[in-house]
Amino acid sequence: MPDTVTTSVERLRAHLHTPVAATGATAPAGLDAHAALALFTDMVRSRLVDVAARTLRARGTGFYTISSAGHELTAVVGAHLRRTDPCLLHYRDGGLVMAKSRTHPDPDHDVLAATVASLVAAADEPASGGRHKVWGDPATWIVPQTSTIGSHPPKAVGMAAMLSRAARLQADPAVPADAIVVASIGDASANHATTLSALTAARWAHRHGNPVPFLLVVEDNGRGISVRTPARWIEDSLSHLPGLSFHDAIGEVDAVWEVVGSAVERIRTHRRPAVLRLPTVRLGGHAGSDVETAYRRPADIQGDLDRDPLVGVSTRLQELGLATAADLLAALDVAAARLDTLVDGADAHRLLGSADEVMAPLAPHRPDVVARAAVAAVAGAGVVADGDDDRPSGPVTLAQALNGALREQLRARPEALVFGEDVGAKGGVYGITKGLQATFGRARVFDTLLDETTILGTAQGAGLLGLVPFPEVQYLAYLHNALDQLRGEAASTRFFSDGAFTTPMVLRVAGLAYQKGFGGHFHNDNAIGALRDIPGLRLAVPTRGDDAVGMIRAAAAMAVEDGNVVVVLEPIALYHERDLEPGDGVWLADWPADDHVLLPGDLGVRGPQRPDLSIVTWGNGVHLSARAAGNLAAEGIGVRVVDLRWLAPLPLDAVAALVADDPAVLVADEARATGGGIADAVVAHLARHGYRGRLDSVASRDSFVPIGPAADHVLLGVDDIVAAARRLLH
Repeated sequence: MPDTVTTSVERLRAHLHTPVAATGATAPAGLDAHAALALFTDMVRSRLVDVAARTLRARGTGFYTISSAGHELTAVVGAHLRRTDPCLLHYRDGGLVMAKSRTHPDPDHDVLAATVASLVAAADEPASGGRHKVWGDPATWIVPQTSTIGSHPPKAVGMAAMLSRAARLQADPAVPADAIVVASIGDASANHATTLSALTAARWAHRHGNPVPFLLVVEDNGRGISVRTPARWIEDSLSHLPGLSFHDAIGEVDAVWEVVGSAVERIRTHRRPAVLRLPTVRLGGHAGSDVETAYRRPADIQGDLDRDPLVGVSTRLQELGLATAADLLAALDVAAARLDTLVDGADAHRLLGSADEVMAPLAPHRPDVVARAAVAAVAGAGVVADGDDDRPSGPVTLAQALNGALREQLRARPEALVFGEDVGAKGGVYGITKGLQATFGRARVFDTLLDETTILGTAQGAGLLGLVPFPEVQYLAYLHNALDQLRGEAASTRFFSDGAFTTPMVLRVAGLAYQKGFGGHFHNDNAIGALRDIPGLRLAVPTRGDDAVGMIRAAAAMAVEDGNVVVVLEPIALYHERDLEPGDGVWLADWPADDHVLLPGDLGVRGPQRPDLSIVTWGNGVHLSARAAGNLAAEGIGVRVVDLRWLAPLPLDAVAALVADDPAVLVADEARATGGGIADAVVAHLARHGYRGRLDSVASRDSFVPIGPAADHVLLGVDDIVAAARRLLH
């Protein structure tokens, strides 16, 4: 069967050679002759881009064929939006993008040229720099998305919910306070947990009296790849939800125009969330490589072609007297000629030429810039009145230091926010945020609903608006519920927007094991592999109070200056630890000076300069290894304990330089032996880079963590480290 995308253009051209008489029907407000011709032109441009994608793919120079064909009525949505209304879009939203590009501040901006460049992965392509075919444009607030399963609505809801806070906290907000935020998905993605989570979060916030000017556009073409969506599924699933208005854009283009306009105006005025169902068809397979005849009857494929929205809109605009067939045909010819020119010149584009060029926007790190910014931010941040400093003054535990560090950042950065479940009046499960809401108010320190996806979506939305979010997830095990918000969304934002958009955050996560008599696995999770596997994500693990302050300062500056996503994994078992041995107070630390900043590569070193053995470790392993070093010292063995502090990026070169002349190195890893810990990476790096001494590692067992004393059988302990050291040395 011929490709219906290409066929549809031929059918449209033939249709326009037979004019349709005006019927005297009245067009809705705003849909005049100028708007009508612009709307049709945007729809035609989108369709011709899809034809160009197939042409380029056939030539071997194009790399993307997922089409917007049949979804072009999204241009009506774009026509009702302002330039500063943020959009996070479905991959079939060519019509909306073409329409919104009309608001671009540069009159010479060529959206067709930009789109063709993206199809051939051109290095000069303005959305992602050739890294993916995405809809994206910072000038019109289209945030690039690569989501295919509805993972982007949580950050769209987060943006909508943060707009009013940004307006209060920022002198010059990036997005005006009366903006609305739009996310779009296909009907199949409306079933996904992240989409439903986003809608719940929007409704929950609205119920609490918070403005959430959010529009979810569901483009309902009746199937997800090959799986049919039941009739009326979207209406039946979403139209009855309290706190969420539902708009069904059915009928001719003038009816769709009125429904969309009403929905947008209602959201803008009343600041409440809504769903817009936009009936569409899908012309062609899911992508160019998808043979839809394998799962669809020819009659069904032909039926969708007969319902081509371009034909229907061209007919209705003539009936309304808004355009003639000659006007519409001329628009088609002009757009086709422009696309032909762009396709013929597509081979001239330069492609990305090296790994360094590909990775350039991933997660920049400018240590000198970050260090200076961190110091400048906190200088005098503790002074509140009459010279008083509300930061801790005496020796502090890890928990007290974290509280003081957050207080310092909230005071230093007016755009900083602290949020998560229980962080407000309660002050967190372990008291880390105690007193912050009372000092800085509910606008800056606030509770969220119990949903990690929403917490991370809110953080992304806040970061996109230029705020500085410090979200909290209560336990590491709970983070896995929403890990794709980090992996597929937040950490990829810079990469897929060529650095134009960032979702900076400092995510605090209570985690790791060794809590005595409490919780079992879900409160003693030592799985860090999934975090270390995310490109560009920064992972910090402070173990002492002074380290925590220096690392929070660095993390905040990395987020602000370089747009980094930083996770601070806090060892729960060390929160309130004061001693190395009972009663010695060794694990307390003085509050550090304002210039104390700890960046990736700044190792923590404890012990002799020329040891018999260096133990490289992190987290609870630092405390365990320090105790093991005391035991080994009694045997005449000099041990140096090396705290990695940062696990992503791992400071491998710094470790190799430090231990180069040591006779032996033991890596003590509290993570599971094959569970994504750091032991293998450190050992391999030292071996590859010429370390000549004796080398080994020891780690926890490959087990979930049980409750009670049984945990001691599977977790790395002091005795395990001592025994491994003896084996290595003797």
